[in-house]
Amino acid sequence: MTPFDIGLVALGVMALLVLLGMYVPIALIACSFVGVWAIKGSPLLASKMLGLAANDAISSYFFGVVPLFVLMGFIVSESGMGRDAFEVANSAFRRIKGGLGIGTIAANTIFAAITGISIASAAVFTKIAVPELRRHGYTARFSVGLVAGSSVLGMLIPPSLLLILYGLLTEQSIGDLFVAGIGPGLLLAVLFGAGTILMAIFTPRFVGENLSPNEDGVTASELIAKGMPITLLIALVLGGIYGGLFTPVEAGAIGTVGALFFGFAKGTLSPRALWRILVETGMVTASVCFLIIAAQMYSRMLAFSGLPGGFGALVVNADLGLIALISLYCLVVVLFGMILDSSSIMLILVPLMLPVLQPMGVDLIWFGIVTVIAIEIGLLTPPFGISVYVIKSTLHDKTITLSDIFIGAAPFAALMLICLAIVIALPGLTSFLL
Repeated sequence: MTPFDIGLVALGVMALLVLLGMYVPIALIACSFVGVWAIKGSPLLASKMLGLAANDAISSYFFGVVPLFVLMGFIVSESGMGRDAFEVANSAFRRIKGGLGIGTIAANTIFAAITGISIASAAVFTKIAVPELRRHGYTARFSVGLVAGSSVLGMLIPPSLLLILYGLLTEQSIGDLFVAGIGPGLLLAVLFGAGTILMAIFTPRFVGENLSPNEDGVTASELIAKGMPITLLIALVLGGIYGGLFTPVEAGAIGTVGALFFGFAKGTLSPRALWRILVETGMVTASVCFLIIAAQMYSRMLAFSGLPGGFGALVVNADLGLIALISLYCLVVVLFGMILDSSSIMLILVPLMLPVLQPMGVDLIWFGIVTVIAIEIGLLTPPFGISVYVIKSTLHDKTITLSDIFIGAAPFAALMLICLAIVIALPGLTSFLL
């Protein structure tokens, strides 16, 4: 067998193992090891090469951005800043038709700008927003669908754990990826807000036919007290990165210190909660570390097999234009999202596409944003839809089924498709701030 044939077999076996339920990084590592062994003819050489890949994956200084931003996100979530953001945004939009829904989207946008983890947003706003939405006349399906849809903003609006993972996989600037995510992230938030207003007007049976205006506003002093901490934290972290004052790693460290300060100052962060946060941060960091190691091994195996080069030649011979190629890629990403989590999709597809796109001169920053938006759509699609399962497990309401959440999230998945089409058609949307 040629190296190309071995690469194809390894790819097929890996897909089969994943479908049978094997943990994706384990499948990647196992198939990569056997693939390199078959190509090079030596298990010792294969183990040394993959060992070097593992070392290269996490020895970089920039890997430190992962635990720091994860820790900051958990502290912000635990300290109640999500609830504060919701109350401030709710107060600003309470008199608009569907205003409480828009307030939820705005609060999720603010929360996303400091946490970067969509699962955290889904869990926090399920507890905060869903009861309030139901109390003011919104239907159960729309309430949970709105939270599911707006929670994925955490994967796009910087800082984003998925953008960090993409940057580490492709050796692109994490700071540039953060800047590139601002325009599409705000566009998606605006589309969600406009869609909520239109649905409240034209589909009242789906949203809620007897919406009561929310008069639970806050005074100016309360608004400042609740909004100031998270505003200062966002300005400190993102302003420092975009202003060139410090690197993303340094921003994560400074933001973590700032989050600790506000958490203890508010009295909402206890030593016991801090210990739990540290343990959860360690678990997430170890998981991401394992994912990156598996991805590096997988990339080495693909390089040895010549599989990406073969796919590149196939694309050239098929005479596919860039838009057609990216559209086909996005379709595959969304389909993968129906059975895999977001990190696994990125691990499998990005190393395969990267060598195909680089000779074409594609902007990899733009490609990263396109990839993240397409993956986000997968977070809302059945049967996997991890955000939907997080909401269901957090809700503790047996009257709301998984199908209710998927149906409620469907309009927001459609709005995300519109956002994806705009970003593909207008690449400048990701680069105008760079």
